[in-house]
Amino acid sequence: MGAGWQWDETLFSGTAAFYRRGRLPYAPGLADVLARVLDLDGRGRLIDLGCGPGTVALSLAGLFGEVVGVDPDAEMLAEAAREAARRKVTGKVRWVRARAEELPAGLGDFTVATLAQSFHWMDRERVAATVRGMLRTDGALVHVSDLKGESRTTDGLPHPPVPHAAIDALVRRYLGPVRRAGRGLLPRGTAAGEAAVLAGAGFAGPYRHVVPGGQAMVRTEDDVVAGVFSMSFSAPHLFGARLALFEADLRRVLREVAPSGRFSVRQPGTEVFVWPRGAD
Repeated sequence: MGAGWQWDETLFSGTAAFYRRGRLPYAPGLADVLARVLDLDGRGRLIDLGCGPGTVALSLAGLFGEVVGVDPDAEMLAEAAREAARRKVTGKVRWVRARAEELPAGLGDFTVATLAQSFHWMDRERVAATVRGMLRTDGALVHVSDLKGESRTTDGLPHPPVPHAAIDALVRRYLGPVRRAGRGLLPRGTAAGEAAVLAGAGFAGPYRHVVPGGQAMVRTEDDVVAGVFSMSFSAPHLFGARLALFEADLRRVLREVAPSGRFSVRQPGTEVFVWPRGAD
């Protein structure tokens, strides 16, 4: 993680209730791509690190015999359990409250491990080495993220785009110019260089796959507000006694752009890097 910052339990405090509604989903077809490239057949075990409310774990549950989601936030795991019940897959999923640094935690070995935009919050060298040791000899780690550098124009769509620049400016006005993260600050942003860390741990590859997006979507004002409150750098607790005032200002900004309360967006593409465990 960035120099001078240490993880603390408030990082995503209060965001779980907003996460599923506020975050854009991964591109349709993610499960199909992974089933094909990893030859998944409904057996085997998946461990999802930093699983949050189960976004990836539950979308892949049909590809495995057992799924284990690991996250340090109790509210995230409660949301994951509720969604698992709604999808009627409770019998094949298990939620473990722990940091990835606490693994292996007696969880056994796995066919696949997934990381979805959470690796940068971890002690990456330690976690990479531990997770590699938890994978079966033919297993793989899968790193999932939104497609980098993608241009997604909303030209021709019926509603205005989400005013991200204005939202970011409002957050900075309330919380200051340096990105917040739990009780700390991230003046240089989150860490990069995941590929070097995973290669250094002994993983082979990677093999890159892109799941295309681009589908038109409509987001309501409430969806956009939920998206803001789902982020670590604008989590509800960071605003303290000014939370209601911030939300009122946020909604004012949104209504100035879209009086109808509707925005057009395009589904982002999804980028997948598959890292086979590699030979010892």
